Amino acid sequence: MVVCVCNAIKEKDLRAAVRNGSEKPSEVYAELGRKPKCGQCLSFARTIIENEVATA
Repeated sequence: MVVCVCNAIKEKDLRAAVRNGSEKPSEVYAELGRKPKCGQCLSFARTIIENEVATA
């Protein structure tokens, strides 16, 4: 599933970044070499990050 259309970030990439230690959207985007643009994805990204951290 695509989380961020502007940056073409897929859910699996976001989850992998969290498993590598990123715990905030800004850290995830930086690890993936991108920056949030329109911001529409941030709430969804936060939810995925929280879920991934909780199950780690």
